[in-house]
Amino acid sequence: MARRTKEDAQKTREQLLDAAEMVFHHKGVSKTSLNDIAAEAGLTRGAVYWHFKNKHDVFVAMLERQDLPLETLHKAIESPDEEDPLGRMSEFLRYLMREIANDPKRRRVFEILFLKCEMTEENEPLIARHRKGFLDSSGRMRKVLANAVGRGQLPESLDIDRAILHLHVQLTGLIYLWLLLPGELNFEGEADRVIDAYFNSLQHCFGGDDHS
Repeated sequence: MARRTKEDAQKTREQLLDAAEMVFHHKGVSKTSLNDIAAEAGLTRGAVYWHFKNKHDVFVAMLERQDLPLETLHKAIESPDEEDPLGRMSEFLRYLMREIANDPKRRRVFEILFLKCEMTEENEPLIARHRKGFLDSSGRMRKVLANAVGRGQLPESLDIDRAILHLHVQLTGLIYLWLLLPGELNFEGEADRVIDAYFNSLQHCFGGDDHS
């Protein structure tokens, strides 16, 4: 009975997160209420409070649900024992871009993040979550690039922080334009080109003495 209850609770939690994803996407984060989420899920407001403290707690859980399948891949490419860190990083980035392009749920969450999460005082906890995500991903990439330098794949003069910044700028910019201009970009094709150009530039454009 206890196992069944636990399974039921997990099913209800997933049902609420699915509903929140749909309502956030339709109404925007600021205009969404817990009542909206409960109604979309066909559940009571009390059911929402059983699983989540507030709307922002629901939002963070929705994001973390998307992140979980990537954890194993993250750990693999970050390992100091990885003999081809650049190759694995390239594979991971291409995989992530394909997921965004082809998984409707992942695309919907990115649309919420980029287009439906208003930068307001009310949403400051969510903006703080964005900052944490940026810093966490930067820390992961720093390990990969440091390993690549140590294995001679990249020059010792590489300015790792600048290399990370430019990767964020290039891929984030591409995702934003694709979401903003639906149907205008061949996202997967352009993502491959951006990733190719980025890895080619690592050898020459981010030296510690290059301030141009």
